[in-house]
Amino acid sequence: MSANHGPEGQQTKHQPQTYDSAFLKACRREPVPHAPVWFMRQAGRSLPEYLKVREGIPMLESCMRPELVTEITLQPVRRHKVDAAIYFSDIVVPLKAIGIDLDIKPGVGPVVAEPIRTRADLDRLRDLTPEDVRYVTEAIGMLTAELGGTPLIGFAGAPFTLASYLVEGGPSRNHEHTKALMYGDPQLWADLLDRLAEITSAFLKVQIEAGASAVQLFDSWVGALAPADYRRSVMPASVKVFDAVAHYGVPRIHFGVGTGELLGLMGEAGADVVGVDWRVPLDEAARRVGPGKALQGNLDPAVLFSSREAVEAKTDEVLAAAAGLEGHVFNLGHGVLPTTDPDALTRLVEYVHTRTAV
Repeated sequence: MSANHGPEGQQTKHQPQTYDSAFLKACRREPVPHAPVWFMRQAGRSLPEYLKVREGIPMLESCMRPELVTEITLQPVRRHKVDAAIYFSDIVVPLKAIGIDLDIKPGVGPVVAEPIRTRADLDRLRDLTPEDVRYVTEAIGMLTAELGGTPLIGFAGAPFTLASYLVEGGPSRNHEHTKALMYGDPQLWADLLDRLAEITSAFLKVQIEAGASAVQLFDSWVGALAPADYRRSVMPASVKVFDAVAHYGVPRIHFGVGTGELLGLMGEAGADVVGVDWRVPLDEAARRVGPGKALQGNLDPAVLFSSREAVEAKTDEVLAAAAGLEGHVFNLGHGVLPTTDPDALTRLVEYVHTRTAV
């Protein structure tokens, strides 16, 4: 399937030169010149140049300034020579864009002023339109012009994780209110996730139509669920999101943390690439996911704090486990930690490229 035309012939704005990139080839499970590398949270707190340009600018505001988003997104591409850029944003941006009263508090995360816990609260979740996020379209246009042959990954938060923030009112360790709603009022829960699936789909469509070459759906908190609960109460909304963007023909990546028991179901939800955290070796992950999917991952982010020799040894373990995969995108098993030495990431990209070159 072309990365520039969906199966129904819908053309998107992808740069033709990205089609044969190592990253998109790996996502399509085609032979690659080397394992492509990118890192979740590669643009951000680990980079001194990021801290400099973000100084004094609140997180959500920084996500709404196209020139700033462009600069931040490009920083790790310049520094690390990664094989893909990921659009700099936050999973709650579309919620803010439709008028939800929330803020990202330093050291805490997204905090919602009035949690959504009743049927009447659903009315606050209106549809997202392209006009609501014009700054996204503008920034992606600027980015694709700068990136040339380097693909840009768009992203969004998955319905369950967005619901968790909305219902809890912020980050939660145990998701008490979320699970109480899911178990206690399954119809309201289903309607909430369906509404969030619509918003998420619209947000991804804006990014793809502006020129993103792939998209990743982050389900940060879904590892808190048992497989049966995921299949019954969450998977339908994720399927809806993936189905909504299928006709564009861009690779769809699905990632969650602590999702070893959910990997097969996450693949069933419609992803072309399943992200794997560091807890499950990639060869075992491939067995759980089954054929027909590429995998992404999965070096433990904490390994980067060790010696160069240790980093290379652990990287070799990941590459060995990935040797038999249909397609492999090298990544960390979660995001770059804030105090990671940027030089360790640069060395890691070079090492993976060298070790996997054909």
